[in-house]
Amino acid sequence: MNAILMPFLYFPEDKTEYIPAIFSSLFFFILLVLTFMWFMRNSKKQEQETKELEQRILRERKEANENQPPQD
Repeated sequence: MNAILMPFLYFPEDKTEYIPAIFSSLFFFILLVLTFMWFMRNSKKQEQETKELEQRILRERKEANENQPPQD
């Protein structure tokens, strides 16, 4: 099995050929971190909006129950 995969492996003698791969890997890693931070910020914003909506609904429900006449 290893003999079959050997033609696909390439290790250059000139190590400067690794520089573009390092730059592209670094670029995508930074992009990944920025995307993750954006998702976290967006998630916190949506969580806050949901909590505010829930509090508003509970407050309106409580006010509606207080305004109802007592049932006998």
